[in-house]
Amino acid sequence: MSDQRLRTVRDRVRSFPDFPEPGVLFRDISPLLKDPVAFRTLIDLLEDHVRASFPKIDFIVGEWLDSRGFLLGPPLAQRLGVGFVPVRKKGKLPGPTECVSYSLEYGKAELEIQSDAVEPGQEVVIVDDLLATGGTMRAACELLKRLKAEILECLVVVELKALKGSEKLDSIPFYSLLQYD
Repeated sequence: MSDQRLRTVRDRVRSFPDFPEPGVLFRDISPLLKDPVAFRTLIDLLEDHVRASFPKIDFIVGEWLDSRGFLLGPPLAQRLGVGFVPVRKKGKLPGPTECVSYSLEYGKAELEIQSDAVEPGQEVVIVDDLLATGGTMRAACELLKRLKAEILECLVVVELKALKGSEKLDSIPFYSLLQYD
């Protein structure tokens, strides 16, 4: 991976101390999304990684929640020539769905996927902008396991290593472009 390309992406991530609450250092990718060259570079890096790691893939799955995984998934899927499957908050998808409840720092939340989103044995990569505590990513993995998909990897732009979210993914392969303590 080109150090210059990675630096282009890293330089567009900004930090906001004490957001959304005191003691939290928020990593914001909004400048990355706003800069067409940096955003294209990000998608190039994600595409290069997926192509090099997985010769066959059926879908990119993106978390369409409060995060920005849904902004990364469709362009990556389009580049790879595969479909995109959304995972959403409960009540946002039509038709039959699978639902999973998971814990947040201050409560619970529920995620859904359409019951016919993937067929058993189809190979997927889950993409999100950030991995913090890992609860949402783990819930997305649970939904895909219920549909009997083969999860090739969980892929994120930013990993907050101090929160140890990747440990919640058990044996599912995990990859992050940028890591922060």
